[in-house]
Amino acid sequence: MDYETSFDTDIAVTPEGDGRFATKLSDRWWVGRGPNGGYIAAVMLNAMSRVAGEIGPNQPPRSLTVHFLSAPSAGEAEVEVTVERAGRNTSFISARLLQGGEVQAKAMAVFSNDRDGMAFDNSEMPETPAPEECQEFDTEQAPVAVFARYRAMLAFGDLPYSGGEKAESGGWIRLKEDRPVTPELAAAILDVWFPAPFVVLDSPGLAPTLEYTVHFPRRLPIEPGGEPDWMLVHLHADESTEGHFTEDAELWTRDGTLVARARQMALFRQV
Repeated sequence: MDYETSFDTDIAVTPEGDGRFATKLSDRWWVGRGPNGGYIAAVMLNAMSRVAGEIGPNQPPRSLTVHFLSAPSAGEAEVEVTVERAGRNTSFISARLLQGGEVQAKAMAVFSNDRDGMAFDNSEMPETPAPEECQEFDTEQAPVAVFARYRAMLAFGDLPYSGGEKAESGGWIRLKEDRPVTPELAAAILDVWFPAPFVVLDSPGLAPTLEYTVHFPRRLPIEPGGEPDWMLVHLHADESTEGHFTEDAELWTRDGTLVARARQMALFRQV
């Protein structure tokens, strides 16, 4: 389904045949000199989902992994999509983001239909005040362009560079434009919050992502006809060693349904 928001404009892909899609990367979703990784993941997933839809309409994305080889520039780019295996119920699709003939990112995704089988859910959303009880950020004053595309409020954890004791943070977040949370938007949201390790720092740092994986446990959007609402994002990191750290993230609905979860490996650079 197509939506009419700036997010959809900026992740849009145009088919050019033979699994190739043209796109135009927008610096509205930038972090410093390059794009936010979640934004690039959303662009690539959009192209891959188009191809998956041609295989069969009942195979939603279940897993997406992106490796970021280089930081692309704003402007024209291309996504090349390859069907590695097309199955009746499960398909494996890869993609490459190219700019100027150079590969900027590679992705692999699994698309799989619903199956009968065991069902259980031990996931538990962190306890946090409701959005109505939190104070909203002025995201227009954010140090990175991408955060200004969202509304956000801190729900737990400390602010970045506050010298906190634990690398954990999270809060309520939503696009400034009303839009259901699809897999593409979930992939973007899970990478837009400031990295959890920034909480324990007392001076600014940079954290370019090397590898980013998102799992989608259920079809999205959960309520296609429902009103968009605040979503809770929760991030935590257990370690940072040898200039690298691993961060886990979860995205929840207000009523405690797990929408998606992510893990990424990132570099750490002191400014």
